[in-house]
Amino acid sequence: MNIEETINSEIKTAMLAKNSARLEALRAIKSVILLLKTSPEEGLTEDSINKALQKEVKKRKESADIYKTQNRSDLQEVELSQAAVMEEFLPKQLSEDDIKAELSKIIASVGASGPSDLGKVMGAASKAFAGRADNKVVSALVKQLLG
Repeated sequence: MNIEETINSEIKTAMLAKNSARLEALRAIKSVILLLKTSPEEGLTEDSINKALQKEVKKRKESADIYKTQNRSDLQEVELSQAAVMEEFLPKQLSEDDIKAELSKIIASVGASGPSDLGKVMGAASKAFAGRADNKVVSALVKQLLG
């Protein structure tokens, strides 16, 4: 079963359960999938879906942070719940320890020796961790390891 069929089946389940919060998030995912299907540049691939969903999750988390600063916890909860539903359909994120272990290998393979090699390491790391780790976390760990 591909992701589109999975989302459609989840939408039906959420409708029957009258779970409006989950339904709203699933419909947002379906919207992303439909946009990718009609996109001439990207197309509908596993990688393009993951990138688009990550972007949507990031948007919702940023919105939640803004709502938090404005003391709008009602809106913050909506954004965070939608982000949580979307994260269910993303590849499992790596732990910090797993990222550090992989980064050590990457640093050795590109021959990085100091903070000036950050760009080389990040280039290789972003390809290696595509969809499995947040680039902010990766960047912070690279700086720590090269520091």
